[in-house]
Amino acid sequence: MKVFSHLDEDGNVKMVDVTDKVSTVRIAKAEGKIIMLPETITAITDDAVPKGNVLTTAKIAGIQAAKKTSELIPLCHQLNLSWIDLGFDIEENGIGISSIVKTREATGVEMEALTAVFTAALTIYDMCKAIDSSMEILCVKLISKSGGRSQHMTDFRPKVGVITLSDSVDAGKIEDISGTLLKEGFGADDCTVEHYKVLPDGSVELETTIREWINDGVELIVTTGGTGLGPRDLTLSIVEPMFDSRLSGIEQALHARGRSSTSTAMLSQLAAGVVDAAIIICVPGSPGAVKDALTVLIPSIYHAFHILKGGGH
Repeated sequence: MKVFSHLDEDGNVKMVDVTDKVSTVRIAKAEGKIIMLPETITAITDDAVPKGNVLTTAKIAGIQAAKKTSELIPLCHQLNLSWIDLGFDIEENGIGISSIVKTREATGVEMEALTAVFTAALTIYDMCKAIDSSMEILCVKLISKSGGRSQHMTDFRPKVGVITLSDSVDAGKIEDISGTLLKEGFGADDCTVEHYKVLPDGSVELETTIREWINDGVELIVTTGGTGLGPRDLTLSIVEPMFDSRLSGIEQALHARGRSSTSTAMLSQLAAGVVDAAIIICVPGSPGAVKDALTVLIPSIYHAFHILKGGGH
């Protein structure tokens, strides 16, 4: 049975928590149609409707409605919309209505685009109902959306390996929470995660393990731990010389995400690069840093393997 994000464990409605989602440019387009008599269309185009200019009023109403969507639909998030526009297509038996809504937020604007079309249609209906009782609002639907997870959707899932660098975890003194989060995070997104290892900080086995896993077909290796400022934080000094090329964009995205979550993230180091045909990413050892990394990497990182195999951007 599908798990609905708008329901809690008891089946009660809840608002989806988007706190940890990445803010990206998100765009949604919707359209619909209002059917009416030819005489009504003539009255609209001739600006002869008693209530005033119909399409200008409908456009303003649609823009206002998009901005008020969270007040109309209980579980919608309040969003800072960066652009809203509506268009009208005069047809023989009605008027086509289209909307486009843009934002840079952590959730999409499909409902805002749909609300804009519905409200514009209702406004046309209200302004013309005195001269046409036959009007119908039809076919309001979402045409497209982009941004967020859908922006880099791909069916490809790499073979993933996880290495935890920690003296305490290796000695059995504490549980490997961060390594488990990485395994579960990629596993939940349908990646194969069969390679997992715990090593003490600065272990000479780190490079050997990475190369063995690459030879075994592992395509994405994520290490956690050993990236701080302490004398035992040696992960980067071992891994960075292995890189054939540096993936600075991934590093910048991870740094930016970390700093937005906690101010002390600026004290941590991280690295990302290519070794042979595999991507190696070294993230800090805290569970919070790992959660941030999963948010940034999934699913955008999968697109990198398409590029590595010679595909286009």
